[in-house]
Amino acid sequence: MLTSAPDRATRGIRLAQAGLLINAGLVVVKIVAGIVGRSYALIADGVESSLDIFSSLIVWRGIRVAARSADEDYHFGYGKAESVASAAVAMLLVGAGIGIAIVAVREIMIPHHTPAPFTLVVLVVVIGIKETLFRRVLHEGRELDSEVVQADAWHHRADAITSAAAFIGITIALIGGDEWAEADDWAALLASTVILYNGIRILRPALADLMDRAPASELLEAVSRAGADVAGVLHIEKVLARRAGVGLFVIVHVQADPAMSLYDAHELGGRVRTRLREMRGILDAVIHMEPYVEPHGAKPEGDDGRTDGS
Repeated sequence: MLTSAPDRATRGIRLAQAGLLINAGLVVVKIVAGIVGRSYALIADGVESSLDIFSSLIVWRGIRVAARSADEDYHFGYGKAESVASAAVAMLLVGAGIGIAIVAVREIMIPHHTPAPFTLVVLVVVIGIKETLFRRVLHEGRELDSEVVQADAWHHRADAITSAAAFIGITIALIGGDEWAEADDWAALLASTVILYNGIRILRPALADLMDRAPASELLEAVSRAGADVAGVLHIEKVLARRAGVGLFVIVHVQADPAMSLYDAHELGGRVRTRLREMRGILDAVIHMEPYVEPHGAKPEGDDGRTDGS
């Protein structure tokens, strides 16, 4: 069953709220445990989680704005707010990756004590929570066809990765003793590269949607087939589309009988528009009616190839 835009917004907001509450608790646990346990990787992980709080707030606000109906100021609605929010989340990830890398390099050059063993227990719990949250949010994001919700999911995965890297680094430091204490910081540096990669990976499609990149050819073909199935349509000449949040606006060039009256052509265009709006993810359609023209080289119906006087 097709999920309505308000229902999608409600589900997306609930996911953002859940992520916000969980991240708030994890930030306190990680930073306190990192300070007490002398682990910069864990402190860096806590800082990254604090950015998750801001990303959840951005996602929350982005979804609420995107759910607004079109008005006199925004004729095509507010769906682009999702792409803006997704780009903002990506930039937070990029900034976090760069910041953690800078501090990690500095810490590698400063001798310090081996982290406390209890920090490993904290990290195991954190990894389990964040990976579970990632899988849940990513599944919902795909169900809702929402890029910003999926971006938020990958932010959770990035957090789980930084925690896993910190776990490996602390383990090496504990086994090797003070001589291997900087393994904790090397783990933070490794995690920063993963965070940076995820930020760039999320940013690219967000910018593409803001620039109205065409969707996948398979989707355009599906729109063309749906329009061609409407009785009276002789040919779909062109399909153009652009994304706005969780859906698409499409422009379809429909060819029909040239002898059709203007009224009948209008009625046919309306039927095509109705059919397309029934498709999942299609917010609205603009139908451009054109006279059907025989393909170049084809014989008109009833033409046997003879010329007058033969």
